Amino acid sequence: MPFPKTNPSLERALADKGYSDPTPVQAAVLQPEAEGRDLLVSAQTGSGKTVAYGLALAGTLLGEAERFGPPAEPLALIIAPTRELALQVHRELIWLYGPARARVASCVGGMDVRREQRALADGCHIVVGTPGRLRDHLERGRLDMSRMRAVVLDEADEMLDLGFREDLEFILDAMPQDRRTLLFSATIPRNIATLARRYQRDAQRIDTLVENQPHGDIEYRALRVAPNETELAVVNVLRFFEARGAMVFCHTRETVRHLHASLVERGFSAVALSGELTQNERSHALQALRDGRARVCVATDVAARGIDLPDLGLVIHADLPNDPETLLHRSGRTGRAGRKGTCVILVPYTRRRKAERLLDDAGIDVTWGGPPSADEIRLKDRERILQDPSLTEEAVEEDLAMARALLAGRSAEEIAAAFARVLRARLPAPEEVFDSGSERGPRERPDKRARDKERDDRKTREGRADYGGGADMVWFRMSVGRRNNADPRWLLPIICRLGHVTKKEIGTIRIFDQETKFEIAQSIAPKFAAAVRKANDEDIRIEPADAPGGWRKGPDGEKGKKPPNKGGFKARGPKPHSGERPGPSRSGDKPKRSPSKKRKRD
Repeated sequence: MPFPKTNPSLERALADKGYSDPTPVQAAVLQPEAEGRDLLVSAQTGSGKTVAYGLALAGTLLGEAERFGPPAEPLALIIAPTRELALQVHRELIWLYGPARARVASCVGGMDVRREQRALADGCHIVVGTPGRLRDHLERGRLDMSRMRAVVLDEADEMLDLGFREDLEFILDAMPQDRRTLLFSATIPRNIATLARRYQRDAQRIDTLVENQPHGDIEYRALRVAPNETELAVVNVLRFFEARGAMVFCHTRETVRHLHASLVERGFSAVALSGELTQNERSHALQALRDGRARVCVATDVAARGIDLPDLGLVIHADLPNDPETLLHRSGRTGRAGRKGTCVILVPYTRRRKAERLLDDAGIDVTWGGPPSADEIRLKDRERILQDPSLTEEAVEEDLAMARALLAGRSAEEIAAAFARVLRARLPAPEEVFDSGSERGPRERPDKRARDKERDDRKTREGRADYGGGADMVWFRMSVGRRNNADPRWLLPIICRLGHVTKKEIGTIRIFDQETKFEIAQSIAPKFAAAVRKANDEDIRIEPADAPGGWRKGPDGEKGKKPPNKGGFKARGPKPHSGERPGPSRSGDKPKRSPSKKRKRD
């Protein structure tokens, strides 16, 4: 259905931008019963909320007029939780209210405060800002609230989560009592409802969320990956989908820095976005994505809300989100305003159950599978090369002259091969990744014959010869097993990385249902134990262990009794004091005499 009648100036702006049909939230706020009232709106991310409240405010700010009068004290205030969201709202309102000749000012933390002060002093119609900076201008007398007719709290739940309650209450208490208050939030928890009751009057409740269908325009995929191959899986997912814009989410700034550097090294045009960047650096990163100079954004959750990037067709969760809300807000960067998107969740084998609970709590219907293989990516590349726009564009005379010159010295097949090489050279190489090939891999047990062969191969592998063909080894335990799809192909790199050892220093690996036991050369076992104590994390723990089945390999490589423990690892059972011989087990017991000491019978 078309947009309801609002204001001729805004209708022209919508037509210029190609807006023909309203989204559900836009249609809801423009209903006759919502006109002039306070609104409490819950809508999913990417549903067009900015345009929605921009249109809803038109009657309050303009009345019957098509254009604003000369700028003076501001008439409306828009409050957003983050700098990026505030600047995005600022841009949206500039084009929406452009034909109405509105002057929109921004007051955002991290920006030039003197420029903002001049903009407020020169007069404006709408102010967009973050809570902390708006309160600062208000306390210093730079922001005049006397003529305010409306205030909008965008992403109100996020502002409360970030600790802005006191700033919001200070700002709202300073505004005229007869203003309109529009509160937009992805969810309406108790603290939001309390805020609404205090600052809204007879608010109309609008809910456009659809139960159990979050982000209907997003295709969700969960890919099982080896814990040490997350970075390689990110590379292959980016190469497989080849989206014009992609966002990769990580937990920490350090992970963002590392993954960003790794992608740039491989040839991706990538930028990083995290809280440690200055506002100028963050603005440049986002602008590079909008201009197409960068295709991939590696970000922490600071970018999970409010960032609207054109052509963002892919979101990758390199690290699992901590809760369903974060999962939905991260994923909501794609599939916005009716566009389709893909969300890929990388699930290490060790965290499969947590991922399943997370997806169930979020109400997401997900397709499970393995990471794209190098062969699948090469097949995709072949299809893309055959559909490359340069093959379908109309050739000009200069191009035809060059083609004739090439054909004069080379065959058509040679020229086509060179063309394919040139196109492939622009693409980062895919990575070889491990996949169990089982959709329910963590719960399936490998074939016993295959397990026995793997164990025998492990026992006789070449690295053992470097320690004298069977030097004494020390057993360790790892907190993953068959239930986690444990496999030597991805266990070995983890052991090497966490323990600062090489493959040659690792002996037998035995995989059980709940755990894995493996050998480390006796000479480096203390160093290995110290390294893994520092490196242990919540998913994989490594600690000293007894040999499986109570046996241990001796110097000859065969099974035998446990040798005396060395290298600082304590053996079980009491140890006699130095210089003492073991006494009888009970005070009443008498030691047996040897046969040679027996007296002859008379």
